[in-house]
Amino acid sequence: MCRAARIIDDAKAQEEIDVYSALLPRPGELSATLFIEIADKDQIKPVLDQFMGIDTGRHVWFEVGAGMTVPGAFEAGHSDEEKGKLAAVHFVRFAFSPEAARAFRDSEVHLVVDPPRRARARLSADAKAELLTDLTP
Repeated sequence: MCRAARIIDDAKAQEEIDVYSALLPRPGELSATLFIEIADKDQIKPVLDQFMGIDTGRHVWFEVGAGMTVPGAFEAGHSDEEKGKLAAVHFVRFAFSPEAARAFRDSEVHLVVDPPRRARARLSADAKAELLTDLTP
């Protein structure tokens, strides 16, 4: 981010480090940024309205092994249902139990996003291997 934002001031660089360090996954976790990309400016609000509530409850999860699920926990503060506002960018953590981490390693893994329509994508072997480097110590 410092490079992308052309931050050269030491204090501002430290602020960026502090903010992004808090987003790093803890042991047994994966973390991700969920970005809802909308190319047509006229469609931003209507599309984001369809995703309202995605950051509450169980709307994003990993399916690992035989029906085991690992729900995503969203960072708070990226939506306001009362005002009908939802950010296009969200930070999500997935906390894996030891059993779920083993299943992630040994089984097919799918990422599922539920609203507005259910989408389910199988992780490729390369993606799974890369994520395993973060998930396992």
